[in-house]
Amino acid sequence: MLPVPSRSRVWSRVPVALLCALLVLVQVAGRAQGADLAERLYQSGERAYAAKAYQEAADTWGQLLQSAPGSVFAPRALLGLARLQVEVNHKPEAAMPFLDRLKADHIRTPEAAEGLLLRGTLLARQARRPAELKDAMAEFNRVIDLFPESPAVPEARFRLGRAWRDQGQWGRALQCFVEAFRLHPDAAMAPRAMLEAAETMDLLDDLPGCLRMLQRLRTLAPHTPEAEEAAWRTTVRVRHRLQKPPLTNEGSWPAGRVKWLRTPILLATAPDGDLLIYQNDLDHAFRLHGGELAPTGPAAAGAKAMVVSPTGEVWLLSKGSLAREQAAPMPLNNLGAPSGAALDRWGSLWVADAKTPALTVFNLDGTSRTVASPTANALTTLPTGGMAIASDADRKLLFLDADGQPRVVVPYGKDLPAPFRNVIALASDGAGQVAVLVDGGDFGEGVLVLDPHGAVLRQATFKSLGISGRITSLALDRSGGLILCDRRNDLLYRLN
Repeated sequence: MLPVPSRSRVWSRVPVALLCALLVLVQVAGRAQGADLAERLYQSGERAYAAKAYQEAADTWGQLLQSAPGSVFAPRALLGLARLQVEVNHKPEAAMPFLDRLKADHIRTPEAAEGLLLRGTLLARQARRPAELKDAMAEFNRVIDLFPESPAVPEARFRLGRAWRDQGQWGRALQCFVEAFRLHPDAAMAPRAMLEAAETMDLLDDLPGCLRMLQRLRTLAPHTPEAEEAAWRTTVRVRHRLQKPPLTNEGSWPAGRVKWLRTPILLATAPDGDLLIYQNDLDHAFRLHGGELAPTGPAAAGAKAMVVSPTGEVWLLSKGSLAREQAAPMPLNNLGAPSGAALDRWGSLWVADAKTPALTVFNLDGTSRTVASPTANALTTLPTGGMAIASDADRKLLFLDADGQPRVVVPYGKDLPAPFRNVIALASDGAGQVAVLVDGGDFGEGVLVLDPHGAVLRQATFKSLGISGRITSLALDRSGGLILCDRRNDLLYRLN
């Protein structure tokens, strides 16, 4: 019998090259199994997310990142976790570590484009002033430069345009908006870019171009929300700036209603166009929709100003505090005589106080700052992100930019047949018109409509309109009309 060779002798006879090949095959098989596991983990997380099992999705994607951080599915998991924090948990700050890791470790992947766009968007939301947009703009530029074919590019161009416009760089903003819809006509962002392009043309004093762009939007995207916006923005511009008919009194509004309110003293327009009315005797605001009144917002006794957030939430300012629904009253830094308030495009609340020669800006994070200003007795927001204020002490209307610096100064009585003495209230619309409720002087009590540059477009005295009452507030509607509230007679008027 021949001797049986030992196992060690058998392996010693295997060529070295074959051993190396076997080792490589084992490694490849291991990597394949790891990649397969990463893919299955990612898909499992996707399934859980779609089923709204968000914690399961987060745990599964977290396991993927721990077990296969270099997998091609890792950047997808990071992006999914970031979106979960933003869209589901509403904690944008918790999304930033995932986006930072995506940017640092996976910048060459297609997911990096979406990650940079989301990171820039969150940074822009955190900004409270134009100067704080620098980092957000850098991310938008990276998307455009590094991923020119990515689906994220149209929105990056759009958001970059918004940032330039917030900084007062209207020419650069217009270029970004035009590129967003011309280079990407089928993108979901194209209608919004066209709407913003039209508004920017108006800021550049190109009203014909603005109106053409709004009409183009209505033609190319007729069934979009942006087309609806374009329709009313066109109407008010044509009515106030081109036709400029004399203001006429349509009488009590809605038609036939008299003595139907309880001391209305404040008006505001909701984002959807509904009228909001604060009734002093009821210590509450009401929404007028379809001819019916419904209470809205918090109760507040003796409100001096009313503002509406972009989501339609009503805020009421009384002496020294701000009332919001489902939130504790917020102190207003000892401002005891609020004479006006408005929310800017950053979500910050600007408050004017009749006894304070400055404006106080309250940020969403609870901080506040003071903006140098004459004592203001009325305040309204502007589409540019700034404010229009009235100062009876200086007898001037001031159009401020987003940093509070005067952009336009309009002396009381400019372009009028006779001067007035006081401004009772201000109102504005999204198309840039500013309505002014005035009293005193040779002009007497009446209303003015100004364009975005402070020029008088339409004006009338209440005597000429046959109105006798105590008008305390006004609002601009989406048909080019003005709504007035009469606290003495408990009704509303509409001027057409």
